[in-house]
Formats: sequence, C-alpha cells, structure tokens
Amino acid sequence: MEKLKRILIIGGPGSGKTSVINSIEDGGYNVHHEISREVTAKAQEQGIEQLFLTDPFAFSNQLLAGRIAQFKNAIEGIHFYDRGIPDVPAYHIFTGDHIPDDYIEASNMYRYDQVFFLPPWEEIYKSDSERYESYEQAVVLGDILKNFYTKMGYTPITVPRIDIENRFQFIKDHL
Repeated sequence: MEKLKRILIIGGPGSGKTSVINSIEDGGYNVHHEISREVTAKAQEQGIEQLFLTDPFAFSNQLLAGRIAQFKNAIEGIHFYDRGIPDVPAYHIFTGDHIPDDYIEASNMYRYDQVFFLPPWEEIYKSDSERYESYEQAVVLGDILKNFYTKMGYTPITVPRIDIENRFQFIKDHL
C-alpha cells in the first residue's frame, strides 16, 4: 500500500489553480476538484445568484462539508486538492465575517502534507458567472490565503508564473 500524501493547491481566484489541477490529473494523479463552483451553480438553480454573498455561512458550511468529505475519501497514494479546508475561514477574513470555531477546528484536525501557492496573475485572470471578485480583490484574497495558511503552521511554496506544464513540473520537483 502506497503511503497517503495530501498536496494542496491554493491561491486567489484566477491564479490558474484549475488549469494546474487539470494538468496534474492528466498526468495520472488523484485530484479533488474545487467544489465552490458546484455549490454556487446549485444555488443559482434555486434563484440565488451568489450564495456566498447572500448567505456566506450556508455557502461555507456546504464547502466545509464537501472538503472534509474529499479529505476523508483519500486512502492511499498522492492526492492533490484544488483549495483546502482552511480556505473556508480565510474567506471569512476577506469578508470580515465572524469565523465559527468549527471552521478553525476542522482546519486544525484535517492537515495537508504540503501546500503550493499560486500567486495572482493579471494576464490570465478572467471573471465569469461564478467568480464575483475583481482582480484587485483576487490579489487581496491571495495574500489572505497565504498568510492564513502560514498562521496555521504551513509553509506554502510559491509556484512561479510560468506556463502550465512548467508549473506542474515545479510542483513535482518540490514534492
């Protein structure tokens, strides 16, 4: 049985996380995709345009439950995650909302082995129906995420702004 290793990819919106995760998946690795778009899309089907803005705690509770499930579903081998459990309280720092104790408890209980940070990258940033943040807000969120993970005892490794193939190689080289 291959030892379980959880690798987390973090960064603000539009930093290229999904493209990198897709490349990692194409490389044959186990990946756990971001679930916020799924939660947002379900809310939009119910007529709620931006659940995170309308009811941030309902949104965050769904994200937290989904990310814990992703974490628990990994049994062996290397697993990559597009965003992690500590992203949930970090986003509440951005909005200025209260952070429930169970968000911090879950962040402490479910620990990742390694964290890679993708910095904001204006040239690739795109907004769409599920991404409400401006590029400037994405920069602030990126800083909050990196700082929050650092405060949680992680040492995020910053991935350079290079093409996807080389970003993937950089990550593999640092495992």
